[in-house]
Amino acid sequence: MKQAIPLNVSGRDLEKNVKHLRKAGIVPGVIYGNTANTPIEFSHKEFHGVFAKAGENTLVDVTMGDKKIPCLIHSVSYEPVTSAYEHIDFYAVDMAKKVTTHVPIHFEGESPAVKNEGGVLLTVHSQLEVTCLPSALPSHFVVDLGKLEKLRDSFTVADLSVAEGVEITESTDTAIVIVQEPRKEEVIEPVVTAPVAGAEGTTPASGAAAPAAGAAASPAAKK
Repeated sequence: MKQAIPLNVSGRDLEKNVKHLRKAGIVPGVIYGNTANTPIEFSHKEFHGVFAKAGENTLVDVTMGDKKIPCLIHSVSYEPVTSAYEHIDFYAVDMAKKVTTHVPIHFEGESPAVKNEGGVLLTVHSQLEVTCLPSALPSHFVVDLGKLEKLRDSFTVADLSVAEGVEITESTDTAIVIVQEPRKEEVIEPVVTAPVAGAEGTTPASGAAAPAAGAAASPAAKK
């Protein structure tokens, strides 16, 4: 488990215009869960650094005055035009109760099946849902691609190294990554069309009907 990351916040006056807060580099948010719902505000710059490290599966010590509240970042809203943080929900956890969240997967090494046989890696999952005590939350899972030696080999949930007390909600036979066979290039056969009778540069087929009597002679016939 990663060490909890501190974030300093202040109580937020609900009568304040949140647009003015955002223009001043302040992000509005709320803490809920194992505490009374508490509106808060905090530095956009400081939160950006915390979120980059914590994601959704690392505890954040939300510090307000002399009070620390262990939280998970539960929901992040973005301003649609600038993509700036618009509002953040923090879920206050009970350290004695299990939580459910998502843990990212890190892919390491190189697959011999890809390197030597031209296989194609298909990533089925980039994160997995887990249930455990907050203190046991893993920072990430590791998939060793070096174990994928042959085409059609797969790395499943059962192949992961999982700490005691951490439950993955997916079944153990769930594939995380698979080596597919290389795609074969489609060969397109050329289309041969029959010549049109009477077309310039073509010879009428044997038995073709002669021009009708009285039909105008071709320029070549008049010479």
